[in-house]
Amino acid sequence: MENILHFLSEQISPLKFLGLFVSAICGMLIGFERQFYGKPAGIRTSILICMGAYCFVALSSSLLADSTDHSRVVGQIVTGIGFLGAGIMFNNGALVQGVTSAAVIWVLAAIGCLIGFERYGAGLIMTLSTLGTLLGITFLEKRIKNLTRGIHKT
Repeated sequence: MENILHFLSEQISPLKFLGLFVSAICGMLIGFERQFYGKPAGIRTSILICMGAYCFVALSSSLLADSTDHSRVVGQIVTGIGFLGAGIMFNNGALVQGVTSAAVIWVLAAIGCLIGFERYGAGLIMTLSTLGTLLGITFLEKRIKNLTRGIHKT
């Protein structure tokens, strides 16, 4: 059994099973909330964004010399994910929709980057904070009617 685990670990290097697992769980948790409420970027998309950012950071960390600026890869992820987020937003007259989903995509990439730098705890805390924000504001909007005023109302 130990030989099989060692073989599998070598086959996915520079990735780690723990990193793949944590990034998939974080993406799934946030994606479930999005899909449950019928929002864009559901479970599959959220998992893929989180795992993709994890893979890019893990790969860059393994290939770049210590003197190289690893933040350049993170910067490119932020730029690329911005295009994906922009694709989710659309304008319906005076109403712009999808801004929260675009922001969630941005946060998912950040979580994947944290996990890629082996900051698993920070990635999990960001996941829980994101869920707390999404669910908490939804809860407040249902209880406090004045929070639903404005052009963001659906």
